[in-house]
Amino acid sequence: MLIDHDVIILGAGLAGLRAAVEIARRSDDRVNIGIVSKVQLNRAHSVCAEGGTAAVLREEEGDSFDLHAWDTVKGSDFLADQDVVYKFVETSPTEIILLDHWGLPWSRRDDGRIQQRPFGGHSYPRATMAADKTGFFEMQTLYDNLTRYKNFTRYDEVFVTSIICEGGSFRGITMIDMITGEFNVVRGKALLIATGGLGNLYGFTTYSQTVTGDGQAMAYRAGMSLEDSEFLQFHPTGLVPSGILMTEGCRGEGGYLRNKDGDRFMKKYAPSKMETAPRDIVSRSEMTEIIEGRGFEGPKGLDYVHLDLTHLGADKINHALPLIREVTMKFLGLDPIFEPIPVRPVAHYSMGGIEADINGKTRMEGVWAAGEVACTSLHGANRLGANSTAECLVWGGITGAEIVKYLETNPSMSEMPTDRVEEEEKRIFHDLLQNDGDENPYQLKTELRQIMDFHMGVFRTGDEMAAGLEEVRKLKERFKKVKVEDKGKIYNSNLINTIELENLLTLAESMIVAALAREESRGGHSRRDFTVRDDEKWLKHTLITLTDEGQKLTYKDVTIDKWKPVERKY
Repeated sequence: MLIDHDVIILGAGLAGLRAAVEIARRSDDRVNIGIVSKVQLNRAHSVCAEGGTAAVLREEEGDSFDLHAWDTVKGSDFLADQDVVYKFVETSPTEIILLDHWGLPWSRRDDGRIQQRPFGGHSYPRATMAADKTGFFEMQTLYDNLTRYKNFTRYDEVFVTSIICEGGSFRGITMIDMITGEFNVVRGKALLIATGGLGNLYGFTTYSQTVTGDGQAMAYRAGMSLEDSEFLQFHPTGLVPSGILMTEGCRGEGGYLRNKDGDRFMKKYAPSKMETAPRDIVSRSEMTEIIEGRGFEGPKGLDYVHLDLTHLGADKINHALPLIREVTMKFLGLDPIFEPIPVRPVAHYSMGGIEADINGKTRMEGVWAAGEVACTSLHGANRLGANSTAECLVWGGITGAEIVKYLETNPSMSEMPTDRVEEEEKRIFHDLLQNDGDENPYQLKTELRQIMDFHMGVFRTGDEMAAGLEEVRKLKERFKKVKVEDKGKIYNSNLINTIELENLLTLAESMIVAALAREESRGGHSRRDFTVRDDEKWLKHTLITLTDEGQKLTYKDVTIDKWKPVERKY
């Protein structure tokens, strides 16, 4: 089936929904929007965001755009593009007020003003919060407001298999309707990729099982570049053994990190910030404690430290961290009012993504990217907590507005190259579905995640990464013999999971190639064999592009227009 839309929004998390609302409100129903999601619309991983959304709301109380920008640039280990950072900090407060007007139930101070709390790496408490369910309420508010408009069509539980571009311009997408099993083609004049992260590369991860890097992998295969792929953030507080996120709000509200001796060990690593130091620093500190024998012995090698909230009291925990209490009681039978929580660093966020400019536009004509899937160079080598939901809102709004402007230039609806569509349909339903190999995709995925956990963790070495790259490439060869047991078409999760695995293998290789090349330690990329940051050689962004000759690795400059790099201390 051939379907036409003026704009296709691929992904329905915070960035995708925010863009859909922006396009709808700016276009007065003139623009025909297709919203494509692999899950039901309000089940995107964005609902899992907990702690807050960073924005300057209190200039009269000491916060400022300069301060938020400086915190972000310093937190990025000076790899963030500073013009992008300024656009971000200046736009974020508007998004908070918009959501307030649209009905989001922000937590409130006693004086009735919106409540904010401290977050790691921020020098002012600017994490705007809705208890510890911020992402959930942001998603609900955006969807509620989207329903006021009539110019969008939902495609829920649809799996996109390829982005088709020709001659440097976007043409459309191919997708499997999981409900009917049909293979459909959607043409569009413009595309927004807002598919989120790639965290299921790792076994110990905060991500939902649906977060498999599909948007990045498809963009890469379509000819777009991946930027700064080597920078994967580990959140300091993943619940052991599940990996469920224990929000940074726990430490923002005053929680302590303790080793098995009961010591608040962060005083050794970041004496001025303690538990609210940036995530890369806290994660390395925790792993150092564990490696040197001061952690607790955990299941399956998941040794841990304690996140201690007991001194906060029941009132504060129940008011500011109700989800944390609910999750720990449900999954561990542990009440954080009375007992500390077992945590360790956990794969949480991709600083890299599809290369995009300050307005979210990719180098492919008619294609934009927003949210975690994009790399506008906002986060550099390390993202500050609460900047991610803000990023989704800011660039959801920006890309929505940019797409409306683009459509006003009356671009034509291009013909889909039928040969490409036929090739893709054959790849999925013949080459993959009918492959009579002997490899189990779920076994391959388990092995991939073990490789990434071991070879691409908080600390890395060249030898370990090279060995990991060799193992990933062996898995890619084995994937050629993968067998999809379910040969049906309706709700064939076996087939979908196998395509997701192929995407993850593509991204694992790209991530390790980029990491091997970067011979320094910066932000989330910490090498035991190159322990210092090297601005002379490595103050630059990594770009990986798929060419006819294979994978190509290049670099581009960092935009530095206000602050020169200095030593990063907290």
